[in-house]
Amino acid sequence: MNVNLIGVPLFYGSDKKGVDLGPDKLRENKIVDVIKNNHHTIHDLGNIYVPSVNTDEKYSSDTNMKYLSPIVDVNTDLAKQVYNSLKSNCFPFVVGGDHSLGIGSIAGVSKYYKNIAVIWVDAHGDINTDKTSDTGNVHGMPLAASMGFGSSSLTDIYYKGIKVNPKNVFIIGARSLDNGEKDLTIQKHLNVYSTQDVKNKGIDTILDEIHKKISENKVDAIHLSFDIDCLDPTLVPGTGTPVSNGMNLEDAKYLIKYLMETELVKSMDLVELNTLLDKGNTTTELVMGLVDWTFKYLQ
Repeated sequence: MNVNLIGVPLFYGSDKKGVDLGPDKLRENKIVDVIKNNHHTIHDLGNIYVPSVNTDEKYSSDTNMKYLSPIVDVNTDLAKQVYNSLKSNCFPFVVGGDHSLGIGSIAGVSKYYKNIAVIWVDAHGDINTDKTSDTGNVHGMPLAASMGFGSSSLTDIYYKGIKVNPKNVFIIGARSLDNGEKDLTIQKHLNVYSTQDVKNKGIDTILDEIHKKISENKVDAIHLSFDIDCLDPTLVPGTGTPVSNGMNLEDAKYLIKYLMETELVKSMDLVELNTLLDKGNTTTELVMGLVDWTFKYLQ
């Protein structure tokens, strides 16, 4: 497989420094070699340019969303990179950075494929809007925006309109949903599997259910967006918004292997590694192990 590595050193969506250091930290830990050693051809496209903005200007573009203007610019550039990667028959592997980058990666994928599914593996739903968010942090809004909910400044990134049909969105590992997110889940009948669901039903049963729905809906590509805070905080101290009682590593690896073996995963995000919060190199080493595991099974 031809793989394009795309770094997005963005912290504006989380408003917490350190997550922007993730892409280069993984490069220092030989991410290119790890992917290459799994018999893929890897092209490191470098980092998407992220403009510098003073903290006292975070609300200069919008009173409800922090750093809106640079987030829109970065995601527009990312969408183009992802789209061009797919057009060149390459697998775009987007490394963050915070999860607000999901807007751009999904926009790029959805412009190339007609009917995508998004599997969002995260402790959070990331389905807030500018009206429901308590923090104004855009990394809590990307999945809502991709489904067409929220401010047009986010929903219309790269091109106007819905990027993914809500029936083709599957959230796994969620255990911290705000009230507005819970309301949206009910109103739109979203497919949300909590960590408790993973423990009670089993990750294999959940993935079989998702695979069946994806087949019935005639999906032609899956975008996998993996936030490391889906895992229990004891495993990943180096992430900015940890939530207790997370997924174990075994279930996360099973999920990745299962999805890769469907041969439907055509793009992927890996986000929210905050190197300033890490203890030693614990989280970075775990993430590198997940990268190795992912590309071992990428078809």
